[in-house]
Amino acid sequence: MPLALFPRRLVRLAILVSCLPLAACSTLRYYAHVAHGEASLLMRRRPIARVLRDDATDPALASRLRLAQQARAFASSQLGLPRNRSYTSYVDLHRPYVAWNVFATLPYTVEALPQCFPIAGCVAYRGYFDPAAAQARAAQLKSQGDDVWIGPVPAYSTLGWFADPIVSSMLRWDDDELASTIFHELAHQRLYVKGDTAFNESFANFVGQEGLRQWRKARGLPPPDPHGQAMDQDFTALVLDLRGRLQRLYAGTHDPAALARGKQAQIGAFRRRYARWRDTRWPGDHRYDAWVAAPINNARLLPFGLYDRWSGAFAVLFERAEGRWGAFYAAARALAGKPREQRDRALDLLAGGTPASSGGAGQ
Repeated sequence: MPLALFPRRLVRLAILVSCLPLAACSTLRYYAHVAHGEASLLMRRRPIARVLRDDATDPALASRLRLAQQARAFASSQLGLPRNRSYTSYVDLHRPYVAWNVFATLPYTVEALPQCFPIAGCVAYRGYFDPAAAQARAAQLKSQGDDVWIGPVPAYSTLGWFADPIVSSMLRWDDDELASTIFHELAHQRLYVKGDTAFNESFANFVGQEGLRQWRKARGLPPPDPHGQAMDQDFTALVLDLRGRLQRLYAGTHDPAALARGKQAQIGAFRRRYARWRDTRWPGDHRYDAWVAAPINNARLLPFGLYDRWSGAFAVLFERAEGRWGAFYAAARALAGKPREQRDRALDLLAGGTPASSGGAGQ
């Protein structure tokens, strides 16, 4: 997912000019924070080729970086993704994640409070390189009564403005997740619609998933594990069902007491549905238990509605392009050029024709 970008000229203003309105000062401080975090990453990059030549490099790290470079080359040669310096360097973060995204909603809505930036447009979150800064922002929003969730970010994209590195947090994943994430993040550089997170993330998710399928095939491996993929899709559908129920609840009354009771009742009913679904469909598999047991609010549901909404629609678009990446990207770009309402209607129509094998979670 792309971290909110910043204009370097504005960062200099944040350092040199006093801020008069509080909101403007806060915004400039945020740009300065992001500029400092990005600059720190850029200064610590090491070309992967140099890391691999270094005799001091741990063999396990070298093996993962070689795989990342093979996936990076495949992305450009076979998937039509940008051929540039992104993901050809490495940074050891010495922390578990590269960034933390703060999501927020009003207490009785499932729509994100948008965060708007000059380059990225309006997105559904605000990204921080420092977890303490993310926590401070979350506390500020909570004090206003908003629902808030902080999502850790193992990988990120600056949409091609900088040569983004492979970061150490990406290497904790298995080989499939590492490769698909490289494809996903490069897809953001291939096509990005300012202000439409659902379109951008669904597009990149599809490219990552289909790219992974082709990557495995090229390496003589079977398709990705159908069990895990099917369970992921089913769980996403369960969460989106909760989101829909909450949306209908919030639209049905303006009584704060009734809304508060109804919200907690819906979340409790979701946990019971989850337990029945798990024990009936996936007995013995408890991979989502911790997620369901943790506190749930509107903001915690946002990534499901945003990152999976149109994945099936893009699968149909790819099928109609007869699996040709150039034709697929051209069709996606044509959709991106439509006004928002027309684009959403077109994606809805495509989603109605989602092939059963496409992985159209959340439809």
